[in-house]
Amino acid sequence: ITVVTWNVGTAMPPNDVTSLLHLNTGETNDADMIAIGLQEVNSKINKRLKDALFTDQWSELFMDVLSPFHFVLVSTVRMQGVILLVFAKYYHLPFLQDIQTDCTRTGLGGYWGNKGGVSVRLSIFGHMVCFLNCHLPAHLEKAEQRKEDFATILHMQQFEGRVASGILDHDLVFWFGDLNFRIESLDIRFVKYAIDSNILSQLWEKDQLNIAKSTWPVLSGFQEGPLNFPPTFKFDVGTNKYDSSAKKRKPAWTDRILWKIKSPSVGLGAGRRRPSRGILSVSQLCYCSHMEYTVSDHKPVAAIFAVQFASKADKAPVEIYVADEWSRPEQAVVRYKMAAGFHRSSWDWIGLYRVGFRHPKDYVSYVWARSDDGERCLEKQLSVSALQVMFSEEALPKGKGEYILGYYSNTSSSIAGVTEPFQISLPRSEEGSSPTDSSGSSSEEEDDSTLVLLAPKSRSPSPGKMKRHRSRSPSLAKFQGLILRPSSRDRGTSRSPSPQSRQGLPRDIPTIHLPQEEPGRHGAKAKEPGQAADSQEGSSFYQTVQEQGSTWRISAENPLARADPRNLGLLPAFRLEMIDQAMGRRRESADQGYPCRRMSPTSPPGCSTSPKEGSSP
Repeated sequence: ITVVTWNVGTAMPPNDVTSLLHLNTGETNDADMIAIGLQEVNSKINKRLKDALFTDQWSELFMDVLSPFHFVLVSTVRMQGVILLVFAKYYHLPFLQDIQTDCTRTGLGGYWGNKGGVSVRLSIFGHMVCFLNCHLPAHLEKAEQRKEDFATILHMQQFEGRVASGILDHDLVFWFGDLNFRIESLDIRFVKYAIDSNILSQLWEKDQLNIAKSTWPVLSGFQEGPLNFPPTFKFDVGTNKYDSSAKKRKPAWTDRILWKIKSPSVGLGAGRRRPSRGILSVSQLCYCSHMEYTVSDHKPVAAIFAVQFASKADKAPVEIYVADEWSRPEQAVVRYKMAAGFHRSSWDWIGLYRVGFRHPKDYVSYVWARSDDGERCLEKQLSVSALQVMFSEEALPKGKGEYILGYYSNTSSSIAGVTEPFQISLPRSEEGSSPTDSSGSSSEEEDDSTLVLLAPKSRSPSPGKMKRHRSRSPSLAKFQGLILRPSSRDRGTSRSPSPQSRQGLPRDIPTIHLPQEEPGRHGAKAKEPGQAADSQEGSSFYQTVQEQGSTWRISAENPLARADPRNLGLLPAFRLEMIDQAMGRRRESADQGYPCRRMSPTSPPGCSTSPKEGSSP
């Protein structure tokens, strides 16, 4: 795990951050995760408005640099000028679960977010890890205020669930940022002399954070590597010279990276859960500053850690099976099976990604995952171990390239299963259709005969057995809560529309692809992209079944029939309320006029689910 902290001083990002992320050195080519904490990102009102419409330039830069190395943005959180980004290799994504974020303002008595802390917590192979990026009060005399603010952040930040509800409840905590601790007592001339003479050890005992680690109970258990690099503050911007202004600030190690391992002797925690089984150990491999970056009055600091633990998750929650190559549209069949206890949702979907994708919403196309409980009943009766969906020909990219499939769980807001890269080699159409055309659709024919197209070979990678591939086609799209600016090659063909790009009311939401009954056929359903099935029951909310004819109908007026997965989590609040209200009215009418049962179109007699169980979350 690589951790980086940088107070960027409202500066524009530099052209290259490869050396900062240690991407060009052999010793860290095997890095699995990278956490980047920024402070003082430009948050003036005009800049914040622009960042509300597009991704901030710093996040763009790090995604651009990391995606060719197969790093995907797992989560991000921003509080004014304080930003935290967490990246991981794409093949680790299914094993990163329970992802949550939080932020705490401590500026102006807790009303202003220029100071405070932001955090991302997640389960990594079953171990709870928290990344905490802080910007604490400045100036030498504010040491006690820094202690109080840090205690406030630890107290205020609470996460959902019974496991590791507080920051210090996690198995491992990384605490970093512009912590603003200074060097006490020593004169500025002696400090500079010690720096020039490379006798930094004479400054360590006067460092406020080193003193606090042995005297403040709140810092008990936090560890830090030796400060073998010069103080990182304060420099004249554009140079490597310490402050030459009239203030002549004393150099200090304000930018720090610490970690804490949960003590195995701790008793039962929240939810009466014992500490994680197995031994978790952390070794710091590198702790250094980067003097080559001069855009800010702070120098960035990076640390590399080797974290060893026993994996508690050997299999991904969803395993995906796919052919080695798609050279014909009819080969675009995807089979997948879910682990016991996996909580699936009717809003789950399977995305097709280019190798080198940047974040979970950076897909080329998608298909809704089949999730009716009635279908699960059918699986049991037919002894079918995997569900199946199919991409339509219109949704497939044309030409040749390497792609990855990922199962996106709406419940956990994360990717629960991925494949290894596979080839797509489809001829380009004479009409020159765009290879980035994103049309969500499902199988043309959903009978079980398509199961024979696939060999029984899983392409869901297991930990430690992944082949490393270089990116060949990194791309750009949108991210939930992170509205991105298209690059020049993608501009005009945005694949993940943001709320700003959809100004209409709910009637403008693209229609979900629903089955229509083909003339003369019973049992097989064809799905037409962009067209909803005609409803024989008027405005009925629930699906109705004519058992004798096996007819499946959904009203075109149904709000669910006009949803698109790219808008999940991106719709403005007022649109969500309108949809919820519409759904509520239809539920009431359905409860009055129809029995509270819902059948899957493929369910055999006797397999049914309640509307509550089958409705979307």
